[in-house]
Amino acid sequence: MTTTATTNTSNTKKKLENTEKKDSDHNNNNNNKIANNKKQTTTKAVALLSGGLDSNLAIRMVQELGVEVEAIAVKTPFCDFDCGKGCGHRVQEVALELGIKLKTVYFGEEYLKMLKNPKYGYGSGMNPCIDCRSMMYNAAKEHMEKTGADFIITGEVLGQRPMSQNGNALKIIENETQTNRKIVRPLSFRHLPLTEAESKGLIKREKMGDIKGRSRKVQLQLAKKFDISDPPNAAGGCLLTDPAFSIRIRDLYDHTKEGIPDMNDIELLKIGRHFRLSNNTKLIVGRNKIENEILDSLKLDDDIIIEVSNYVGPTCLVRTKNRSSSSLSSSLPPTPSEKEIEIAASTALRYSDSPKDKLSNVRIKSVGHDEKEIQVFPIDNQVLDKLRI
Repeated sequence: MTTTATTNTSNTKKKLENTEKKDSDHNNNNNNKIANNKKQTTTKAVALLSGGLDSNLAIRMVQELGVEVEAIAVKTPFCDFDCGKGCGHRVQEVALELGIKLKTVYFGEEYLKMLKNPKYGYGSGMNPCIDCRSMMYNAAKEHMEKTGADFIITGEVLGQRPMSQNGNALKIIENETQTNRKIVRPLSFRHLPLTEAESKGLIKREKMGDIKGRSRKVQLQLAKKFDISDPPNAAGGCLLTDPAFSIRIRDLYDHTKEGIPDMNDIELLKIGRHFRLSNNTKLIVGRNKIENEILDSLKLDDDIIIEVSNYVGPTCLVRTKNRSSSSLSSSLPPTPSEKEIEIAASTALRYSDSPKDKLSNVRIKSVGHDEKEIQVFPIDNQVLDKLRI
């Protein structure tokens, strides 16, 4: 009798344990389903982040709606992280403040090829804004597809930039990159057509901005709202919008007979005074100690370095390219003429502390040749102005 009672009690206990286990498994399954559904319904976006104020604000506005954001920062040979001078260096700091992942993308040779003949032409300088933005959109689109994001965020403001931020240009860029209705521009959202994100209920129009034009007043108000201390000024645009730099880059492309310039040529454009001595030969003159050191670091084996011997003066670099294609000369390294060397030496004296009315010594240095000195007078200013790029 006692044995039977004990057995019944044991069986009852096992049944209860099995029931509890089933309940537990059922609850765990429900929890997993809830977690999976939550994961599946999380809205994600990829932002083009510049480090400037507009893209910063655009991301914050979307984050307020609970959207998970990752960022792409773009660097070109002429512009740091898509925004121009003054803000690109802050992009990692801004990403950290926003609490978002950051991927950097660099356009090098492919950008230089595009710049030679952009499909949609140039702006006021050598700035191919529509083609440039298209490259950036494509980078963001690729990351969006890779991460399973729902849309792309940009800090563009309708009417802020004449070439790339007008309604027609925005349509062209979307058509070129096949991102139609995938781009969310929070700052000007209420002035723009319906996006896919809005039609799916991922973005609320009333929560977005209605900024238009070049005024920064509303952006500064938003910066205060989001407690952004010391908000950066509007970006000055990339180097290709600068009139003086545009002349230099145009000259370089005009005198690059085959292919495209290399990155060393591009870096040289960013420093010094530039003079065109002939179709094949150019002179760059350092303006200070830092530029002198950069010139020295950028010199190639075929370049010639010119420095004043007995007075404080600049480092000058002479670069010759595109020799005649004859079988004899094409095998030789590019070499400037004696006349071009004299002009370069005279220019070095012009920017030195040497007497302006006397002969002075100038050193000529090149790889594989003995250093030599020549005596010349400083160049006449009127002659020099005709050579200036």
